[in-house]
Amino acid sequence: MSKILVVDDEEMMLMLARRILSQRYEVVTAATGEEAIEIFERERPDMVLTDLMMPEMDGYELHRILQEKSSVPVPIIFMSADESEETESKGFELGAEDYIRKPVKPEVLLRRVGNIIEHLDKIRGLEVAASTDPLTKLLNKSATQKEIGELVKNSSGALLMIDLDSFKLVNDIYGHAAGDKILIRFAELIKKIIREKDLAGRMGGDEFLVFVQNVDDEKFLKDKTIFLNEQILIAAKNLLGREMQIPLGASVGVVFVPDEGDTFQKLYEKADSALYEVKHRGKHGIAFFGKKNRTENSSVEGISQMRMILAERNAESGAFFVEFETFKKIYRLLVRVAESCKKNLVLVQFTLTEENFAEEFKEILIGSLRRSDCVTMCGKKFLALLPEATEFEADYMKSKIFSRLKNFSARQIIFEREKI
Repeated sequence: MSKILVVDDEEMMLMLARRILSQRYEVVTAATGEEAIEIFERERPDMVLTDLMMPEMDGYELHRILQEKSSVPVPIIFMSADESEETESKGFELGAEDYIRKPVKPEVLLRRVGNIIEHLDKIRGLEVAASTDPLTKLLNKSATQKEIGELVKNSSGALLMIDLDSFKLVNDIYGHAAGDKILIRFAELIKKIIREKDLAGRMGGDEFLVFVQNVDDEKFLKDKTIFLNEQILIAAKNLLGREMQIPLGASVGVVFVPDEGDTFQKLYEKADSALYEVKHRGKHGIAFFGKKNRTENSSVEGISQMRMILAERNAESGAFFVEFETFKKIYRLLVRVAESCKKNLVLVQFTLTEENFAEEFKEILIGSLRRSDCVTMCGKKFLALLPEATEFEADYMKSKIFSRLKNFSARQIIFEREKI
């Protein structure tokens, strides 16, 4: 319901206006300009209906002061018993929306006020559309920067930069339509951890920004981070299927206001720095910028979260490619497993007689092997470990690879294999 402030030094006029307008609107009243200013700052009405001729402060002066105190134009209707055209013209010159002559007729007052409120609703609807991210319904990037920027100038609280970990894999594996569903659900979860007076916006992609007012409790923010991490996994499995294995989660960087500043850009950079700490230490957690104890990542606890941290972030089909030094460690581990558990393990080697097609061969090799296989490159040699494979299966794998060679001859490759 729209709120209207009525200002008049005549008690009878205030009673009449309240009786007429309260049928459709919330009405607050003031008997002086000074009282009107105080009520305006506290109530923030949608429009003001004021008498022109009042003692100490007239309607013109009241309008000027209200405009100075508001970041947006204040819709105002002047009322006056003065019938001169000069008085009416001056009111419109100062920016009044309308001018009503006393004595006021109820139907005229309702119609004039209704026209202005309807116009305001249309404008605000357009403003909301222009400032809203169409997918998540949170503030868009420009509106987030503007509104949070204004809020941090005079408010205390915490600025949170929130990143949806491993989101790219959703788009890559399940498609962008599924990715949109995940973003929508994640935005809904963000709304659940904030209050009506807080602000949340989407900065783009899978990055979100939140300002929670009058909050400096680290445990409170850690609990909210745990909630996001737990709930986004539940939501993703509900949306994408129980077999979904993408390590989705939330990384949160926090900067406290005004401890670390009161300008948007400075606070944004510090929140980003804190977020980097979380990413650097394994994701799915929260870090606080500033004090030493706050720069350390406070990871979300639990073995399921740790499993996600350890998991491969960009899992793709085909064999797992690693550097040679890592391959040696994997080889030693798998040899132990093969010996202890009596499992098959085959080591294969491809030696290229020329190096100019090494990258092309690497792609073919990785794409032809299983996800459980491991590949490395050492000079002209490519090595592959095939757990739980037989020599026959290794030979079959060799045939499959050679059948895919298009730009070079199989005679340029020396193949060897050995069962461990």
